[in-house]
Amino acid sequence: MFLIHTLETCRITFEREPPWEDDASNHLKKYCTEPKQTAIISILLHNLALVFTAPLTDPAPSFGIAFDIDGVVLLGDTPIGGSPQALKRLYDDCGKLKTPFIFLTNGGGFRESKRASELSELLGVNILPSQVVQGHSPFKQLVKRFENELVIAVGKGEPAAVMSEYGFKNVLSIDEYSSCFDNIDPLAPYKKWSTKQDVDQNSSLRMKNTVYSQRVQGAFVVSDSVDWSRDIQVLCDVLRTGGLPGREIGHQPSLYFANDDLEYQAAFPSERLGMGAFRIALEAIFNRETNIAKKLNEMKGLTPFQRINHGPSIKAKQSKIHPQALEYTSFGKPNPSVFMNAENILSQLLSSLHHSLQVENHGNAGSHPFKTLYMIGDNPSVDINGARQAGLPWFSILTRTGVFKGKENHVKFPADLVVDTVEEAVDFILTRECSS
Repeated sequence: MFLIHTLETCRITFEREPPWEDDASNHLKKYCTEPKQTAIISILLHNLALVFTAPLTDPAPSFGIAFDIDGVVLLGDTPIGGSPQALKRLYDDCGKLKTPFIFLTNGGGFRESKRASELSELLGVNILPSQVVQGHSPFKQLVKRFENELVIAVGKGEPAAVMSEYGFKNVLSIDEYSSCFDNIDPLAPYKKWSTKQDVDQNSSLRMKNTVYSQRVQGAFVVSDSVDWSRDIQVLCDVLRTGGLPGREIGHQPSLYFANDDLEYQAAFPSERLGMGAFRIALEAIFNRETNIAKKLNEMKGLTPFQRINHGPSIKAKQSKIHPQALEYTSFGKPNPSVFMNAENILSQLLSSLHHSLQVENHGNAGSHPFKTLYMIGDNPSVDINGARQAGLPWFSILTRTGVFKGKENHVKFPADLVVDTVEEAVDFILTRECSS
């Protein structure tokens, strides 16, 4: 009988319009007199009430967005293109994220957690560290290979702290590394700024012992170099000697760049040289012909006929700074792997927003739940080119607030849509998705 009356209580609960608690409770009191029976059905009623009074949740969105930062949402530290208003539309009235989006930038130099905090303050929305994908974020994948090896980190900001947070246990910034060698930078006395680190004497001694006894196994250009002349000099010393500056020529250590951007848009009206320009300078010097100047000096005072006769010998005696050309690996957009990684991160973000979804990611195209992923950028050769190479489901949107300022679409790397600002881009996306 207890089972029969339990089912009858459930029937009343399902069939009556709210509020149905009184009818179900009256039935319970009439037919169920045992305290244990009453307690069991009370718990059942409570759980059913929670289910039927819970608000309906919006369906999970079938799209995601990747924003570039410099030239799209910020110029320096200044929001542009209505970016704060645009981003707020991706949150609900309580400030909870409802549309999955990430910042996909080739910039960096700071830990993702710190950058997320800075972006939150500048843009007026809550940005999670997992929503910030920087040019050097893929360096995490190299931890197992270099975890305990001596590596140096180059660039502005906190490059060594970034690498340490990723799991590298024996990393020095190029500032720290250079400070261990007297006179390694011949121009240091003429520089008006200081790159010396505040370290105690014991730490300095331990650091020097490490540097003198261990070969550098990897050099990571984490962010834009602050001191090109010193960094190129020190990197050449490290790379040509197998990781021990001042020694004989050795096997080149591994070299990695967080991106290969030739230029980017900052607060100055025209574009600034980026990491790609630094890479070109380093490569040109490393691969330079070293004996040309010496031979030309030897030819001074010779007659034109004698110089002609010396010509073939010049070519024959040319040699590089290292027997092999510079070897390196560049990450960052437009590499298709960056966009594949972005798809996985957006899928994980969507899964965390909608816990009932079982989002499976195996690193394969098509394994995510999105019909469309939007890339909003200002650099045709980087943002748009990368989205085009990645293919479906990426949809590229080019803004006119950064590197690109043309009236028509870019000729070599045309975007799927060209807009003036990021606010206009977000408005297009939301209108398009809501109507589909």
